[in-house]
Amino acid sequence: MLICRQYMKPLRPTQPFAREAKIVVGRHRRTPAPTRGLCRSAGAACAGRRAPPTRCRRTPPSNRTDPAALAQGGRNEALDPGGNRYLNYTVVRYSQLFPKTLREVPKGVSSVSYRLLFRGGYIRYLGRGLFSFLPLGLRVLRRLEAIIREELNKLGGQEVLVPIVNPFSIWKRSGRHRLIDRDMVHFNDRFGRKHVLATTHEEAMVEMLRLSLNSYRDLPVFLYQFQEKFRDEERTRSGLVRSREFVMKDAYSFHRSFTELNNFFPQVFRAYMRIFRRCRVPTIVAEAGVGYMGGERSYEFLSPSTVGDDYVITCSRCGYSANREVAVAARKSEGETPRESGRVRTPGCDSMAKLSEYLGLGYSHLAKTMVYSSGNGLVMAVVRADQDVSLEKLGQSSGEAMLRPATEHELRRHGLVPGYLSPLAELDDEVTVVVDQGAAATANLVYGANEENTHVTNVNFGRDYEAHIVADIARAAPGYTCLHCGGPLHQWRALELGNIFRLSKYYTRSMDLWFRHERGYRVYPYMGSYGIGLGRLMAAIVEMHHDEDGIVWPVSVAPFMAYLMSIGKSIATTRIADRIAEELGDDVLYDDRTESIGAKFKDCALLGIPYRIVVTNATQREGTVEILERKTGRMHHVPVEQISERIAELVEAEESKWRSS
Repeated sequence: MLICRQYMKPLRPTQPFAREAKIVVGRHRRTPAPTRGLCRSAGAACAGRRAPPTRCRRTPPSNRTDPAALAQGGRNEALDPGGNRYLNYTVVRYSQLFPKTLREVPKGVSSVSYRLLFRGGYIRYLGRGLFSFLPLGLRVLRRLEAIIREELNKLGGQEVLVPIVNPFSIWKRSGRHRLIDRDMVHFNDRFGRKHVLATTHEEAMVEMLRLSLNSYRDLPVFLYQFQEKFRDEERTRSGLVRSREFVMKDAYSFHRSFTELNNFFPQVFRAYMRIFRRCRVPTIVAEAGVGYMGGERSYEFLSPSTVGDDYVITCSRCGYSANREVAVAARKSEGETPRESGRVRTPGCDSMAKLSEYLGLGYSHLAKTMVYSSGNGLVMAVVRADQDVSLEKLGQSSGEAMLRPATEHELRRHGLVPGYLSPLAELDDEVTVVVDQGAAATANLVYGANEENTHVTNVNFGRDYEAHIVADIARAAPGYTCLHCGGPLHQWRALELGNIFRLSKYYTRSMDLWFRHERGYRVYPYMGSYGIGLGRLMAAIVEMHHDEDGIVWPVSVAPFMAYLMSIGKSIATTRIADRIAEELGDDVLYDDRTESIGAKFKDCALLGIPYRIVVTNATQREGTVEILERKTGRMHHVPVEQISERIAELVEAEESKWRSS
């Protein structure tokens, strides 16, 4: 008996055919039977076509076809919960696919990845920084998840899932509520209890461990999840590159000792390199700041990209690489004899650009003063005007996290004049002055006078003012010299894909997570945190793998392995295409539309599916089909009976490249 999935009742010849069906080959065998009639869903006569195989209601949703299984005949064999073996015959037809491709995109869609993913029907815009993943996009996400899951499971990882909604109290206990408060969404439940939408899940994982482990002997533990995150970004851009809600793989490890954590850290590092290599994304590994994550050390995995929002400083001579916020460099300062200082009127010069133009001096002769609010008062940072303040370096040197730039009210409350800030003023104890090494070593700079329309010339550190801290707080820039080998430094724009943090006891101590050692003392677990943004990774793959016609998905992450179509009105070609679609199952997107050849070819190129299979009148007479490689443009003429084996060979050849690289 044929079962119609749409109506879940026996299928009569005049009812729509089921497009997803399976044959049970163990118990509960069903035998397909030919039928004739009108398929209302397609609106075309189906006389002479073979009916889809019978679907056993006990079989679970289909799994992805294994290339190895394809090589054994093109049928993916699996077990249902009852122990029955079944063959996967799922076929996705383009005529039923939601949605169809677009020729135009809305205004404001600028980046290549955003444009192609939108046109191809992978994502749709919902609101500022909010995107929906459509069936094709979700298939790519699942492929990325499978790669990541496989690599993390090799390290002993166990998958969990914690809520995106967290009690505000656990963030307060860790102390991070002050650092990331503006980026989180707060709300109260009906009982008045305060909650947040979590941007990361370190606190939630610590609480999970507290309620789950009984002894320090249960360590180490390595947990990971694929979970939604929400960050109230001030500036969203480039589609999935910087969105407010995003899917992330975040993993957390807990260890008994620093040595144990330090030995595990490189294993995750190597797993990340394998993940990005399998996704065919070239990466730069760079030292990075810990930011509001806390801890001791961090590394970023970045992909060179013009749409990236990070900058990496590298040295081609010794291989040094670091995010420009933490990169160190050797800087030259001109040796001058200190001159006598003096006050000068500078009407309306409340910015470096206006002051430079008014005095006729370059930025390297001016001092720039910035004031930030921290948890314990204000922090005044002084750098040369041709440099920028690194908030990461400033936080490390001052021991305070910079929450935001100080407001005008805060400045005036401490006797500071906006636009003319200066360490020359008499400052109270709540203001910490941090001077950059470059500014301290440069003589005769022009500083603000902390008075409207007035500056002071020829100011020298040590003679005219002092500071609480002198440290490297300026961003490194191209043209500087490498501190390690003396080579020139270069700057690259890049897109951050993932990061790993050595958190040590930052969270376990602040949240009082400990276990009793057998000798009686407390053991605070050492912790690591490891993240990958799946939306960003998808965007980076498209940025790296596309041409003027559309996306060129790598085989490892493509939504389908093959795009199948028949050309011509011949019933024989349609029958061959139907048979190939059944044989390849879930790994083929079957374009069964009556569109023109050009429209089908354009859609195939835009979607970026690795292999295009075409059945024509000429090829069916020869008993062959055409297989076109999307990446290289190479054409293969393959006998119909060898199509599964040939696709499997092409997939395996492509997959073997990352293993040998």
